[in-house]
Amino acid sequence: MPRTTENSLRGSSSRRRRRSRTSRAELIFAVSLVEQHLREGGHARRRLSETVPIFLAAILEFLTRRLLELAGNEAQRRGTQSRITPELLDLAVYSNTLLSELFQFITISRVAPAHH
Repeated sequence: MPRTTENSLRGSSSRRRRRSRTSRAELIFAVSLVEQHLREGGHARRRLSETVPIFLAAILEFLTRRLLELAGNEAQRRGTQSRITPELLDLAVYSNTLLSELFQFITISRVAPAHH
């Protein structure tokens, strides 16, 4: 028969540890912050589904990883750069057809406007 003392009831075996939505979705971008920005930015005038901030955090994380990967490849190709600069991000965006279309109306800070 299991012991039912006060100490055994408080043990982690009787309760599951709470996990954040970010860790459950195996993301790095904080789902709660994405949700907060959606609500504060006026983008959620009505109700938000529980999955919307998770989905948006996953998309933002994917795009960030892809941009950094392409910019890192560009830095390696040049061979002289040891860090990713705004110029390398700009080159990475406009060398990729899909990202170029997505970012066509976006200006990357500290980069001279180029005609692509």
